Amino acid sequence: MTIENMKSGILGGLLGGVVFGMMMGMMGMLPMIGSMVGAPNALAGFGVHMMMSAGIGAGFAIVLGGAVRSARGGVALGVGYGMLWWVLGPLTMMPVMMGKGFGVNWNLDAASAMLPSLMGHMIFGLILGASYAVMSSRAAARSGEATA
Repeated sequence: MTIENMKSGILGGLLGGVVFGMMMGMMGMLPMIGSMVGAPNALAGFGVHMMMSAGIGAGFAIVLGGAVRSARGGVALGVGYGMLWWVLGPLTMMPVMMGKGFGVNWNLDAASAMLPSLMGHMIFGLILGASYAVMSSRAAARSGEATA
């Protein structure tokens, strides 16, 4: 793990976050994200979402970055990582942060209602994984390392 890989993860997370954030904005979901920090408005929601996106991108670099060997591999790992965050985020942590309790969304009805969110998380992961693969490969080429 290099500082360049970490930057690639953070930037990839931010790129995916912008696209997913626009999707959430069109669906009117950003105020709900903002309510997690006591500010139920779209601007606060977008800010919180982008901070989480950067952190999730850094996590990708740390946990899966070393396994990314190609753009295709980055996409596959990114989509899977996005799906994992759908389970961790809206199905698990978000209800807890909003005072609704642990596991309240762990049922078929709740998960089915959140299928658009799953698609958004998968798109986020696709963009994160692809951009991570490209940026980390370029960083490795600049430093003379083997490319991803």
